[in-house]
Amino acid sequence: MSTANVNGISVNYQIHGSGPVLIFIHGFGGNLLSWWQQIPEFSKYFTCLTYDQRSFGSTSDDIDNPRGKSEFANDLEALLEYLKIDSCSIVAHSMGARAAVGFSLRNAGRVKGLVISSANGGCDNQESRAVRKFHKNNPPDLPKGMMRSLSVDFHETEPQKSFLHRQIMRLNPKHPSDFLKVPAHLIGCSTHEKLDALGIPIIFIVGMKDTLVAPRTIEIAASLVRGAELFTMHNVGHSTYYEDPETFNSIVLDFLNKKVYY
Repeated sequence: MSTANVNGISVNYQIHGSGPVLIFIHGFGGNLLSWWQQIPEFSKYFTCLTYDQRSFGSTSDDIDNPRGKSEFANDLEALLEYLKIDSCSIVAHSMGARAAVGFSLRNAGRVKGLVISSANGGCDNQESRAVRKFHKNNPPDLPKGMMRSLSVDFHETEPQKSFLHRQIMRLNPKHPSDFLKVPAHLIGCSTHEKLDALGIPIIFIVGMKDTLVAPRTIEIAASLVRGAELFTMHNVGHSTYYEDPETFNSIVLDFLNKKVYY
């Protein structure tokens, strides 16, 4: 592994393969190790960059002057400047969409294509806010100790991979329960018009057994962004890329080959 001292922290990253740059950005329960089922495949065709976001994995926490998630997009920009990467496509899962969308909106022309998994990318409207509120107030009845980032079926049929998922998650430092809370000034805002203006290919991927994020909110997000695609994975939960990597990889490769690097 390599480190880059950028934006006041030491970012842990890895690079594999060659070709156009493809960045993988993990979610709240992951780190750069989460992509172990993607990198061997995508590195055949792309220069794959994975990294631990600020205060995740082995990337140093910003203890002296904590800025947390507000710096995710700036951290990515600083890392790409350090690595002298001018353009890229991005695959972002869940929380990772915050860095991906923030960076894309601030760096028009540098991002060629955007894959958003299990997140709305900040695309919101009255309906999706109502769905999210209902989902929060009516949590699913799940087995004790089950990680909501995986579906019940996956826990039952893939105990070894479920255990590995938990072990990867435990490599992360502890975060406060409100770490991902949306700042008050952004409540009611939406990114869909700004994403429209970028004019780049965008695909949303949703797992219909997701108990962490209401799938309907992602369907709405895709409908709000002009020209955006939506791919529905019916038999997986929140961690689409982890539960069914073959389908996920196929979706993303097809998207990149037909819409981005054709």
